[in-house]
Amino acid sequence: MRKSKFTETQIVSILAQYEKGVKVIDLCREHGISQPTFYQWQRKYSGMEASDLKKLKDMESELAQFKRIVADLTLQNRILKDVIEKKL
Repeated sequence: MRKSKFTETQIVSILAQYEKGVKVIDLCREHGISQPTFYQWQRKYSGMEASDLKKLKDMESELAQFKRIVADLTLQNRILKDVIEKKL
């Protein structure tokens, strides 16, 4: 996936301009983005504030950590089951 040249905070500020009444065409021209990109951003980030983005990032990193823990425990469980089956 291609990295955006806009940070998430910038994206939220662009969407805030739209909510204040600036037309989509004008925003896209001003910031050099396409209309489909704007609508994708709107679908993903609408209604968010900068603090919400920080919370979202924190939650995503915590979720990734939990997934790693579950994967490790599942692997250990599988190994122990294999060892027990071989002994029997």
